[in-house]
Amino acid sequence: MCGIAGFIADSWGWDQRTELINKMNNCLIHRGPDAEGIWLDEQSGVTLGHRRLSIQDLSPCGAQPMMSHSGRFVMVYNGEIYNAEDLKAGLEQAGHAVTWRGTSDTEILLEAMEHLGTEKALKTAKGMFAIALYDRQNKTLSLMRDRVGEKPLFYGSIDGCFVFASELTAIRQFPGFAKKIDQNAVSGYIRYGYVPAPHTIYEGIRKLMPGTVMTLPCPFAGEGSDMIRSYWSMEEAAKRGEETPFSGSFEEAVEELDRILGNAVKGQMISDVPLGAYLSAGIDSATIVALMSRISTQKVKTFTIGFEEKKYNEADAAKEIAKHLETDHTEVYVGEKELKEVIPKIPFMYGEPFADSSQIPTYLVSRLAKEKVTVVLSGDAGDELFCGYQTYVKLLRVWQKAGKVPWGLRNIAGKLGNALAGGNQRIYRGTMCLQAENAVVMKEALGHMSRTMDRLAWRGIPLRDSGNQLLKDECASLMLDDMLHYHPDDILVKVDRAGMAVSLENRIPMLDRDVIEFAWSLPMEYKYDGVTTKRVLREVLYRYVPKHLLDRPKKGFSVPLERWLKEGDTAEWTKELLLHSKAAEDGILDPIEVKRLWKQFEAKGTTPRLVWTVLMLEQWYRCHLSGEF
Repeated sequence: MCGIAGFIADSWGWDQRTELINKMNNCLIHRGPDAEGIWLDEQSGVTLGHRRLSIQDLSPCGAQPMMSHSGRFVMVYNGEIYNAEDLKAGLEQAGHAVTWRGTSDTEILLEAMEHLGTEKALKTAKGMFAIALYDRQNKTLSLMRDRVGEKPLFYGSIDGCFVFASELTAIRQFPGFAKKIDQNAVSGYIRYGYVPAPHTIYEGIRKLMPGTVMTLPCPFAGEGSDMIRSYWSMEEAAKRGEETPFSGSFEEAVEELDRILGNAVKGQMISDVPLGAYLSAGIDSATIVALMSRISTQKVKTFTIGFEEKKYNEADAAKEIAKHLETDHTEVYVGEKELKEVIPKIPFMYGEPFADSSQIPTYLVSRLAKEKVTVVLSGDAGDELFCGYQTYVKLLRVWQKAGKVPWGLRNIAGKLGNALAGGNQRIYRGTMCLQAENAVVMKEALGHMSRTMDRLAWRGIPLRDSGNQLLKDECASLMLDDMLHYHPDDILVKVDRAGMAVSLENRIPMLDRDVIEFAWSLPMEYKYDGVTTKRVLREVLYRYVPKHLLDRPKKGFSVPLERWLKEGDTAEWTKELLLHSKAAEDGILDPIEVKRLWKQFEAKGTTPRLVWTVLMLEQWYRCHLSGEF
């Protein structure tokens, strides 16, 4: 895993460009502590920077920026290509003779782009990545991002120059960067708890969307000169799955998922440095570890964070699973002291406001894993691909109940729900969304703060039984929406930043292209039959781990947020930030409503999640004002 940065500034001198790219690189040391490199082109103004976390081919042969054998392309790249050897074999079979300098996936990917073309290489490659590729022949710079958005890539135009980087911190180093806050981004953040792509918290700076390629002329011709195209789409994958569904039996689906997911895990276990996995008491991580244990010739290193508060602790259950799978297991128990010590680090880890409170234990388990490994596999995406969230289940129940309500009342309720979802409280410049939590009829459907919430309002359409295709389609629509928005903008951001803060590479086998496309082809009843969620995934796991070790309530990866915000030193911190809000003083938030939020929270009229969302904005904004980053 690495960090990349660069810009196009053709009117600048060599020394000025060198100094700047080194400053940008320095902001990314945590993403790549092992080595650094820069490359500059005199005529076009293209400047590329790279910080390296060595994973494959630890020799200088894997160093970046890397030039292709012909000298035509120069690339900086953050990520891993898991089928690099297949790409290499394909090039050789097609007659593309290459004298390989080393064994890195970087070199293989770069040569594949030259010989196959960018689009074909991207479609063939399986992995996670953010790439900048300069074509010295055609004088173009292309930015590329992986299919689902595992690796971040920010870009923008500043004073007639084009700039990009793995993190906003590096872009902030660019001369003339205005640090002007995007009010639409603030609105989106308050609504969802994260800044939804393609926005960032800053005006003029954007996130490259997953599965896309942006190409620009060099020298830079200004805003509007870029061309963005898609090479893979989650929506199209879901549509293909619907049009050509898996036709086998449930048992055959279990067998096929075992095979496909096993291949994905095997591909993601390739590493020249120590590798391990996160392990909780949940289905997803246990499945990944079980498949790793089947494949590995050595004991798999597994890591669990335990909580002193039993309500949130899954460490004992994870330990039992680890014992059954005979892993080399490490667990560390943390208390509120350790958890709270992470809070001041959050603005620096994320670079913009981010309010998923599980960011705290995610950082701690990443730090634990880094003590023994450099690469770790996780079970993320199992809920979104195999219908695991209780939100989906509860929604179906709400739809069932709604079907018994006269159409006219449903229509009124739908309008009410949409109004609540669109603008409830007046915190952000007259608008604050409570995610429809005050709509009594919708309370059952609340689960997580994502775009899913916008779909929870009744739409005034005829409803039938829970087994009807209409309800199945609605559930599939929710899962797709999460994979398009909540997962890349929340879950993947959380995992990437927490891992990179300690120079740890995170890999997610369930986001393998073949796993995703197979999951979308499965009939809904193979995922959820009205009783059991993640059916097909569970059956894969039960081949390796007894049911009794897994049949227990899921506690999640959370913290005692409400108690923190009402008791002890964090309560004073909360009160001070809300009652003396700098964001409110500067007109970003409504000062009256921010104070009202605190009073409502004290009176138990507002969820702690909403308070945390405002707190994370306020904490970030104070760092922003102080110039700490």
